[in-house]
Amino acid sequence: MAGLGGPEIILIVVVVLLMFGGKKLPELMRGLGRGMKEFKDAKDGVSEEPKKTATEIKES
Repeated sequence: MAGLGGPEIILIVVVVLLMFGGKKLPELMRGLGRGMKEFKDAKDGVSEEPKKTATEIKES
């Protein structure tokens, strides 16, 4: 992360805590994690799809 040091990260964390509160933060992070996992799975699925079709074409 270019240009982000300790004080900047602490400031960001404090602002996020003030905006969402302590109770909503775990729920927010859980949702973010699920979204990242879905994105990764979709990205991997797209990259595997052409390989499968190329293999299927060779078998035909």
